[in-house]
Amino acid sequence: MTTTPTVPLPPTTQDSAREWATNRLIAIEDMLDADGLTIISPMQHGVEHRAKIAIEARHDRRDNLFVIVDTPGGVVEVVERIVRVFREHYREVQFIVPDRAMSAGTVLVMSGDHILMDYHSCLGPIDPQLVLDDRLVPALSYLAQYEHLIEKSENGSLSTAELVLLQKLDLAELHQFQLARDLSIELLKQWLTSYKFKDWTTTETRGIPVTKEMKEDRASDIARKLSDQTRWLTHGRGIDMNTLRDELHLKIDDLNEQPDLKQAVWNYFWFIRDHMVGNGSDSFVHAINFF
Repeated sequence: MTTTPTVPLPPTTQDSAREWATNRLIAIEDMLDADGLTIISPMQHGVEHRAKIAIEARHDRRDNLFVIVDTPGGVVEVVERIVRVFREHYREVQFIVPDRAMSAGTVLVMSGDHILMDYHSCLGPIDPQLVLDDRLVPALSYLAQYEHLIEKSENGSLSTAELVLLQKLDLAELHQFQLARDLSIELLKQWLTSYKFKDWTTTETRGIPVTKEMKEDRASDIARKLSDQTRWLTHGRGIDMNTLRDELHLKIDDLNEQPDLKQAVWNYFWFIRDHMVGNGSDSFVHAINFF
């Protein structure tokens, strides 16, 4: 006679949820021989402080860190400060993207030595966001509209309604959008060259030694393609693993090739997502000493 396996009941209190999540994170740490950190949150002010506290709460650190990240994007200055924390304490950083890391989240992931995704995971176009009137506004959308109106004005095809709209645009805000775009591109180029491309020493086809200038050129090309709105069309367009490999020539490790790790990550990730929904939270940072 066969018996039905016992399925553990979900935790019912905050303490038991912490124990469940931490035990699963520790299991992933053991699989990767690295410390673990999870960030499921918009990249908004405050997240960088929680990431710092979570990392510094750990005293017996390994050399390497993996970060399970899920984010719709946000403020690139926050991303810069998070990466500074990671690199202060760890020699190598690996990002695991079970679902999405959009916009500023894509810039964050590009700071890693390794990136793990599967066919369903996605990154996004580089479109940093700024806080205006207590909401996050995608910078490139504003800049694209402004440039479109300027072009129409120069060729004399601007309508009266468009002229009014152009006059209402705040030039100081537009300048901030331009700075946010430029910072995102500069950080992506810097981090790709320093970390993702650090072991790229010879070209795959001809075996030519790779110079610093070649790495910088490749990083610039990736930054240009990721910030090309005419290619991706919308701020929320997902860019899947195969597109990143084939069009951007980025090395992405396939989570499907490590089925035990993938199962462990997904079980943990969806438990955390369900926990956030149950608690009405849209921002969550977790490490073994921080919940």
